[in-house]
Amino acid sequence: MSEGYKEYRDKVLNFIEEHENWRSHTINLIASENITSPSVTRAVASGFMHKYAEGWPKARYYQGCRYIDEVELIGVDLFCRLFKSDFADLRPISGTNANQAVFFGLAQPGDHIISLHTSHGGHISHAGFGSAGMRGLNVHTWPFDNEEFNIDVDKAERLIREVEPRLVVFGGSLYPFPHPVKELAPVAREVGAHVMYDAAHVLGLIAGGQFQDPLREGAEIITSSTHKTFPGPQGGLILYKNLGEDTAKLQWAIFPGVLSNHHLHHMAGKVVTAAEMLEYGQKYATQVVKNAKALAEAMAEEGFKVIGEDKGYTESHQVIVDVSDLHEGAGGWAAPLLEEAGIILNKNLLPWDPLEKVEKPSGLRIGVQEMTRVGMMENDMKEIAHFIKRVLIDREEPIKVKKDVYYFRQGFQKVYYSFDYGLPLGE
Repeated sequence: MSEGYKEYRDKVLNFIEEHENWRSHTINLIASENITSPSVTRAVASGFMHKYAEGWPKARYYQGCRYIDEVELIGVDLFCRLFKSDFADLRPISGTNANQAVFFGLAQPGDHIISLHTSHGGHISHAGFGSAGMRGLNVHTWPFDNEEFNIDVDKAERLIREVEPRLVVFGGSLYPFPHPVKELAPVAREVGAHVMYDAAHVLGLIAGGQFQDPLREGAEIITSSTHKTFPGPQGGLILYKNLGEDTAKLQWAIFPGVLSNHHLHHMAGKVVTAAEMLEYGQKYATQVVKNAKALAEAMAEEGFKVIGEDKGYTESHQVIVDVSDLHEGAGGWAAPLLEEAGIILNKNLLPWDPLEKVEKPSGLRIGVQEMTRVGMMENDMKEIAHFIKRVLIDREEPIKVKKDVYYFRQGFQKVYYSFDYGLPLGE
C-alpha cells in the first residue's frame, strides 16, 4: 500500500528534531530570540490552539470558552501587576500587530508621528515603508546623537514642537541604552501627542526593574512582543494607562480592527511566562544586564571595537560591535562565518552606515538573554568572547571552533528562571 504524502510529514518532523538538536548545541546570541520553559511549551502545545475566542472574556462571540476566559483573566491580572499598568491586552499576535493597533486606534491617515530611523535602531513597523506608512502616517525620525548612541534630546524637543505629532514612538530594535522618555514625554503632551513605547526588546528587563520604567516616565502605551528578554512564546502585548475617550478607540482597533481570534495557545504561554517573571524576573533581568556588560568588556579586551565604551557599553541585553576594520564585508562577512562555528548572531546597520550597506553593514548585534536563560554567568561570557575572537580576529577555521562550542554548550541544557528548574546554581 502506498504511504501517499506521509513522507512529507516525516520530513517535517525530522527537520524539527534536527533544528532542536542543532540549537541546543549552538551559542545563540540573536538579540530578538529566547527559549521558553517546559511549562510554557506545554501551554503552547495545548488544546487551546483548537479554539476561537473573539471578543472579551465572558463576552465572546463563540461558545465553549469557559476555561480560556479564566486563563486570559488571570493573564490580564498578572501583566497589570507585573508592569503596574491600568490595562493589559494579551490579544495582539505579534509586536508589529500591537503597533498596528495603536496606529489605527490613535492616529488617522495624514497624522504626523515621530519614531526612530531604522539605521538608528528603529523597527521597520515604525517606518514609512512599514506599518506606520501603510496606515498613511507622515513619519518623522528622531534626531540621533551618534556619540551618545541615543536620541538627541534638545533637537528632539524642537522637532516635537515644530511637527506637533499625533504620536511619538520610543523604543526599537537596536538600543543598548534607555531612551529619554522622561525628558521628552512632557513636551509631547504639550502638543497633544500620545506617547508610545515599543518595548519588544526590553520588556523582560522592564519587568525585572533593570532598564527603564516607561509608564512611570511618561509613556501612556507600551507595545511589545513577548519572546525576547521576556522569555515567552512568540506573540504581542499592549499595556496602557487610561487614555480617556481614546481608550475605547484603542480597544476597538485591537479587536475587531487588526485581529480576530488571538492564538489562544500563545496567550496561555504568555500567562505562564508572566507568572515566571513575577517569581524570577528581577534575578533574571539583573543577570542578563550583568552578562551583557561582561560580554562587552571581554570583547573589548579581545580586541574588538565595542560601541559605548565611555557609557559602560550597555544597559540592556544588547552588545553592539563594529567589525568594519576586520574585513571589507564587515557584518555581512562576520555573521555567516560565526554561524559555521556554531555562534549565531546577526549583522546590523550602525547609525553612521548608509542604507546601501544593508548587506555589508558595519555592525554585529549580540544579545545574551537566551544564554542567560540556560544558566550562563559572567565568566561564560568571557569564553564566548574568546570563541568569537578565534574566528574573526585569529582567523581560525570555524569547524575547529565549532567543536569547542559544542562541548562548551553541553553544560547548559536546562531552562532556568522557571518553575521547572528554578534558579541556576550561581544565583
